[in-house]
Amino acid sequence: MVFEQIATGGCQSYLIGCPESRAAVLIDPEVRQIDRYLGLAAREGLRIRYVIDTHTHADHFSAAQQLARRLDAPVVTHKLSPAPYADLRLEDGELLIVGDLKLKALHTPGHTRDSICLLADDRVYTGDTLLIGATGRTDLPTGDPEALYDSLFNIVLKLDPKLKVYPAHDYKGRGHSTIADEIADNPRLQKRDRAEFVDMMRHLNLSAPTHLTEALRTNMSGGKTVAQMLAEAAATVPFVSLDELADKVASDRLDLVLLDMRERDAWLAGHIPGARHLPRGQLELRVNDELPDPTARILTCCEFGRISTLAAATLRTLGFRRAAALDGGVKLWRERGFPLTVGDSP
Repeated sequence: MVFEQIATGGCQSYLIGCPESRAAVLIDPEVRQIDRYLGLAAREGLRIRYVIDTHTHADHFSAAQQLARRLDAPVVTHKLSPAPYADLRLEDGELLIVGDLKLKALHTPGHTRDSICLLADDRVYTGDTLLIGATGRTDLPTGDPEALYDSLFNIVLKLDPKLKVYPAHDYKGRGHSTIADEIADNPRLQKRDRAEFVDMMRHLNLSAPTHLTEALRTNMSGGKTVAQMLAEAAATVPFVSLDELADKVASDRLDLVLLDMRERDAWLAGHIPGARHLPRGQLELRVNDELPDPTARILTCCEFGRISTLAAATLRTLGFRRAAALDGGVKLWRERGFPLTVGDSP
């Protein structure tokens, strides 16, 4: 079996392939690693046939939808997954056959109601159901400590003790464990009484994942993250450096339309000399009056450089093909000691 374990912080993804057919599956991909997954598959001569999410992730952004589109491969989830982009929804006990590899789906709700583990040869990919030295939490949407107890003690821990455990998260770099090791050493699994286990899970008092709201929204709906929108916008626009703009301002040769996209109070507190004020929220409404010449060179700026990137992409979509964004923002301009104009003066 071809096997690659890819870590992104504490998140773990797995690329596994059949050495004969070169067919492969990718388990729990993370959006920041898309190019790495594709590079690994190409290096190993693999064709990814399935992209699998073991559950609805709340702490990172799934790359399943984007990879599926690029690879023309189905997204695989449990049948209870809310993701509208899932193409193949597995029932408990069903198999995925990839060349000579067979992956058996075990429905193991508890961390989420759509959680599955994948049994394959000498190992089990446990998602967030069973972690190394821990278990998945049950205090997030669709979590259920009663269901997790059943999934662990009546399903996962009854598997062959020699099976290797590969979870979707590992924060201490241990890579993998075994069923036997977890039964013996996992502190949470020492609470073998159902009531004690459930009470423990209900009183863990864990902090919420950093990207909880956005991760759940995007992973459940297939919508885009803010970072994805910014990356897509940045790929469609050119940028102008702060130094180049500072030279133009200093020599009084601002041969472009400089648009400050911030709100009025920020504009009044200090803006780049020669800039015109056009808040991002009014861009589409005022563009025809403010920018009558579609051939003009336009440079957008904002406080940090993100809103201006989105604005420049919007302008290009509207037909202003010479629109660009400032690389950096007014905050960095200010910190570098470049001149500012206070008040309404341009």
